Amino acid sequence: MSAAPTAIGSTTVKDALGAATDALHAAGVGEARLDAEVLLAHVTGRSRASLIADPGAGLPPAVSRLYGELVRRRLRREPVAYIVGTKGFRRIELAVDRRVLVPRPETELLVEVALERRPARVLDVGTGSGAIALALADELPGATIVATDTSPGALAVARANAARLGLAGRVRFEEGTVPEGEGFDLVLANLPYVAERDWAGLEPEVTEWEPREALLAGEDGLDAYRELLAPMDPGPAECLRPTFSDVPEVLEGATAIAVEIGAGQAVEVAELMRDAGFAEVEVREDLADIERVVVGER
Repeated sequence: MSAAPTAIGSTTVKDALGAATDALHAAGVGEARLDAEVLLAHVTGRSRASLIADPGAGLPPAVSRLYGELVRRRLRREPVAYIVGTKGFRRIELAVDRRVLVPRPETELLVEVALERRPARVLDVGTGSGAIALALADELPGATIVATDTSPGALAVARANAARLGLAGRVRFEEGTVPEGEGFDLVLANLPYVAERDWAGLEPEVTEWEPREALLAGEDGLDAYRELLAPMDPGPAECLRPTFSDVPEVLEGATAIAVEIGAGQAVEVAELMRDAGFAEVEVREDLADIERVVVGER
């Protein structure tokens, strides 16, 4: 009996996809077939639909070899977005690498909050790849948008995305948490919210590849939001943590704030918002019916 075809030795689309899907499935990859198709579309420059419609199409040896290399990277559980170098987010395509988190569909909820309110000035805290800020620049052209991050590497990715998308003039990127002496109508934040106790149970795509500092936030995952939503301190500013020393003043002037959270964190984050002066609080669920975004308004 002849050996099963491998991704490297395949000569047709059907053989390549079949071998890659089997290998990825055996390695525990959740969406093995989808990932196999995305990787083959990337190396061939064709759409997934056209590949599926033409399973007998031949693959040149060089393409088969490159495909095999990408499949092996996925077998090591490297995220597909890092392998192909891009990730779609709403209407834009973002370049991503290990300096930033892979943008998630649930984060689009924060963009929807902004589009509903149509604020004049928006602050995006923890911008990462620039997903939220650049999506708003694309869909809310009348707004002034400032995006911050404490990671120089993440800001480099975000600025490059802005330039590539032709949106560099629409978003101001700054290192840190909040710009001093400025006010905003709406503050958006997708800060670290993974609990240290949950880290070991996450998929290797997260724990072995994505930036740890953009994910972990203390024992229960709420440290970053406790700092962001700290109520105004009547004492000297030195009592506040330096990284967030200007945040309470910025929040005091904001009409609304919306943050992305992890499962089971909505009640406590909502209480933090009320303590910070946002009396009206709303919780929104993502497509998996998980409470994912907390919105606070004055």
